[in-house]
Amino acid sequence: MNSDPLPHSAVTPQRIESAAPVSGATPPARRTLLRAALTGTAALGAGLAAGAGSAVAAPATAAPRKRPTTAEEALRELSEGNRRWRAFRERHPDESPAVRQALTTGQHPFALVLGCIDSRVPPEMVFDQGLGDLMTVRSGGQVLDEAVLGSLAYGVLELGIPLLMVLGHQSCGAVKATVQADESGAKLPAHIQYLADRISPAIDHGKTGDARVDATIDANIRLIRAQLAAEPDLAAKVDSGALAVVGARYELTTQRVHRIC
Repeated sequence: MNSDPLPHSAVTPQRIESAAPVSGATPPARRTLLRAALTGTAALGAGLAAGAGSAVAAPATAAPRKRPTTAEEALRELSEGNRRWRAFRERHPDESPAVRQALTTGQHPFALVLGCIDSRVPPEMVFDQGLGDLMTVRSGGQVLDEAVLGSLAYGVLELGIPLLMVLGHQSCGAVKATVQADESGAKLPAHIQYLADRISPAIDHGKTGDARVDATIDANIRLIRAQLAAEPDLAAKVDSGALAVVGARYELTTQRVHRIC
């Protein structure tokens, strides 16, 4: 991913205030404007913050864009999308009526992302991708189980996706809970302990406090990436050059994704 992040500047989106309701019959001019707005031909109101990226619908005639076909191309597309995300210049690609219709007959995602369930890290948004672009699987702390492995294998073996990314993130709650439970000896409730049992081999005991949690986040990404790369079916794809398995991390403070393995 990017090694030189763009400077991050806070942008506060402005709201478009709706007009107050007017009693009585609607004047002809207003009826015309309302019809135009409902059919998608009315212009968006001015005053949006510069660089905030308005969500203007693509023309109905827009064709699906060319998809990356190699891991290198996929990484480049994700890097460029994350750059747009950080700069508040999202394109919201592949959402047009034409693309939606085309996707009814099949899908050809160019990247497979195993991410955490954290609501602040949706892959389609942080990489500025649209419908049919990414296949995503999410579990607490990116933990693997048979359902997750089967889902990832489907994307690689059946759909021929060339890139599999393990995407961890700053301030991961699953990792923090695992570290705290390890230090206290306490058991976590219900099925959450299942997650901790699988994250705990990644705990970095060479550090303490917040530094231990942060280091464990990276170690967990590397551990999961290694486990996936060692799966026989996936390893065969890697050996043939048809698949790359990488690990990356999303920083909540800067919105930057950077590759760590």
